[in-house]
Amino acid sequence: MIVTAVLPLVAEHGAAVTTSQIARAAGIGEGTIFRAFKDKEELIDECIAEALRPDGVLDVLADIPLDQPLDRKLVEAAGAMSAHLDRIGAVLGAVAVGKRMHRKLPEGDDLEKSVDARQRSFTLMNEAIAELFDPEQERLRAPAEELAALFVALMFTRTRAGGLSDVDKMVDVFLHGAVEAG
Repeated sequence: MIVTAVLPLVAEHGAAVTTSQIARAAGIGEGTIFRAFKDKEELIDECIAEALRPDGVLDVLADIPLDQPLDRKLVEAAGAMSAHLDRIGAVLGAVAVGKRMHRKLPEGDDLEKSVDARQRSFTLMNEAIAELFDPEQERLRAPAEELAALFVALMFTRTRAGGLSDVDKMVDVFLHGAVEAG
């Protein structure tokens, strides 16, 4: 509950968020923060972990009706993934601005767990997107799993792609190519 309430503050203020702001946002006393977390840094670490967790976007993807046209399904998926990636970027960006990037990176088992969690997240997103392609398999040029992997990769590069930040346009180019018909 505390992490969910504080996440928007961390996205806005990074590590500079105060315990007073945290307590107000969560509707608790400042002392309660330190009964739940060792220190503010541990709370911020939990907020980062929450932002990275794919559960929310996977729920939205699972709720996309499969009987819609493929372009509509992909626009909804792109919107959900964009929101998820924007939240990650906001939280990590705000924390980085707060000069917190000096923290020790994971090593050994912690690094392996981190890599495994990230890979699992990508796999789950690819599977969710592949399900959106499945009803159209007869019309597709490639297997649903391959197209899903391409779509997810495109989503992860969308802000660097210059001009493809509009999800409708991005989906149209993805489905129909870069050249106008005729």
